Amino acid sequence: MATTTQEAAGHAADAANAMLPGTDAHGSAVGMPQLVFETFPNQIFWLLVTLVVIYFVLSRIALPRIGGVLADRAGKISNDIATAEELKLKAKEAEASYLRALADAKAEAGRIIAAARAEIQADLDAATARADAEIAAKTAESEVRINEIRAGALEAVNVVARDTAAEIVAAFGARADAGAIEAAVAARVKG
Repeated sequence: MATTTQEAAGHAADAANAMLPGTDAHGSAVGMPQLVFETFPNQIFWLLVTLVVIYFVLSRIALPRIGGVLADRAGKISNDIATAEELKLKAKEAEASYLRALADAKAEAGRIIAAARAEIQADLDAATARADAEIAAKTAESEVRINEIRAGALEAVNVVARDTAAEIVAAFGARADAGAIEAAVAARVKG
């Protein structure tokens, strides 16, 4: 009896499997269940239900969020672009200010250099004038000394000439008059 019950249960399962779409009389699968023509209306119904659910989920939840994120990004991008433009203008202004300051500094440096050159030239002129005055004073002093030496030398030459003439006359054994020797030397020195 147990075998009969098992056989009856097996036949009942086979009969149930045979009633499933996509199975043959023995309950074996005929192929992919999606390609079984008997289940097409059911598959199309659930496909439409799923697409409608996906459409409503996307249109009511996901797409507004995505749109919000895109709007936020667009706003942030436009703000960043505006900020970048402002910073670019500030950078240009800073560069212009820097160039003006640099030009002013160069001009000031030129004025300082010109003033320093003028001051140095004035100091140089003053030093040159002092040196010229010292040289002129020393030259005048030297000329005075040279004239004194020349006058002394001329006097010494006259003295030597008188003494030499007196000695020469005395060497010849004659006696010379001092006035005659003086007159002879003076005539000879004059030329």
